[in-house]
Amino acid sequence: MGDSLIAALLLLLLLASSAFGLWLQRRLGERHKTRETADAVRLVISILVTFTALVLGLVTSSVKSSFDEFDGRWRGYAAALTELDLRLREYGASTEPIRSKLRTYVAAAIADTWRSETPPDGDYPRFPQSPSLERQPLGALLVAIDIDIRQLEPTDAFHRQLISLLEDNMAQTLQQRWRLIGTAHDTISTPLLGLMTSWLVMIFGVFGLISPRNAVIYATILLCAVSISSAVYLIMDLDQPLGGFITVSSEPMRDVLRHIDARL
Repeated sequence: MGDSLIAALLLLLLLASSAFGLWLQRRLGERHKTRETADAVRLVISILVTFTALVLGLVTSSVKSSFDEFDGRWRGYAAALTELDLRLREYGASTEPIRSKLRTYVAAAIADTWRSETPPDGDYPRFPQSPSLERQPLGALLVAIDIDIRQLEPTDAFHRQLISLLEDNMAQTLQQRWRLIGTAHDTISTPLLGLMTSWLVMIFGVFGLISPRNAVIYATILLCAVSISSAVYLIMDLDQPLGGFITVSSEPMRDVLRHIDARL
């Protein structure tokens, strides 16, 4: 189910719960509408409101931290690819085929990951499915680059030193790719989301139960429901750093591509 659909469903649930509370208010007897009863209900519901706000804030903070961490790892990955290309260029003309493979990988990764953006120029693999970091052909390209680097035959101490740097850099690049793949998935627990939804439904139901019936109250409930739903949408969107409305920037990878193209 899409994030927008879930947020819209939550909005409907909150409004329906408030409407039920307003409807139930008319059918309660006078002994259920005393000031003491209303004060007791407000006290109990304030505890639930505080707890819900605390959990919602913790989830938001956790998801934002996860998004920022993924963005940082992505930028580090782009920096590793740039350094790899720089070392290959330093090695000499014999690494030009390897650099061409690296260019193909970077261009294909950009086109596959940021599908709503303009794809890079050139000839590279295109994938019809949904965006994913774990593309077997893309991984195979990196493995092929690694094999090509290990098959280089240095002729002097300078090139032997570069080979050592290239091998270390390639190993780090592969490790960073797998870290990205491992952290690109959703982290929000579905049971936790369902539990928060039930709390919010109860809170809005009580709002309707103890609130006066007038246009100001109706507008306030609507605005509050929209705000809560949009906050949940933001949380779920941030939990998908590559598949939501808010995504990590493609600029670091495009910078890698520009760096390669400038020296091919």
